Order: sequence, then C-alpha cells, then structure tokens
Amino acid sequence: MADESLHKQFPPYVPKKGEEYMNDKQLEHFRTILDSLKQELMEDIERTVHTMQDEATVFADPNDRASQESDIALELRNRDRERKLIKKIDETLDRIREGEYGYCDSCGVEIGLKRLEARPTATLCIDCKTLEEMRERQVAK
Repeated sequence: MADESLHKQFPPYVPKKGEEYMNDKQLEHFRTILDSLKQELMEDIERTVHTMQDEATVFADPNDRASQESDIALELRNRDRERKLIKKIDETLDRIREGEYGYCDSCGVEIGLKRLEARPTATLCIDCKTLEEMRERQVAK
C-alpha cells in the first residue's frame, strides 16, 4: 500500500543535538510526507474510478456477475478507507498550520518523532493511545 513506499521515499527525520521539538525543519518534513501520501491516495482513487468504468462488463453467467460485484464492493470499501485517511491527512495539515502538530490532544505532551514517523496523522501520545485502546476493549466486552 501507500505506507510501504512512503517509508522508502522519505528517510526518518534525525534531529540534531539540542534541536527544538517541532521546529520548522521537522514540520516541513512531516508536511512533505503528508502531502505525498495524500497525492498518492488521490491518484489511487482516480485510477480505481477509471478502472471500474473501463471494466464495466455485464456478464451473462450469474457466478461471474457475483464475482465482479464482490470485487467492486471490496474495491469501494478500500477507497472509502482511503477517503477517510485523506480527511485525516487534511486535518493533520491544518494542525501543522495552527501550530498544534506533534502534541497529544489528550494530555498535551510531545507525541515524539518516532511515533509520528510511524503514523504521521497521530493525535495522541503512546500512553494516551494505549489507555484509549484499553477502554475500547473494556466497552466491547
């Protein structure tokens, strides 16, 4: 998927000793990653639309038709997930512009460069995210 090629394209940011957290260089690094990922996702969506239009075939065999409909449904589900990720990327780019990027929405501490490299759209530090997941599991039981 897009994430795999993204990490090869952008080496992790290595801060210099004493470098301020979320300085202009770091923000630009993450902005570039997010813009690239968004562009890649939008191209995938565009490609899917064209492919689905090109492959719109009416099969006489009900099994072939069912298989095609199943493939289309799966593809649309994947594109919907990508559309939601694009929305998250846009929200994250807004956070960068507003100077809120890199800080936990829940407790306000630094999220950390390594976590942001792994998930550039993260809004919670690892501790708050872990607590959130534990609460979700308890509610699900």
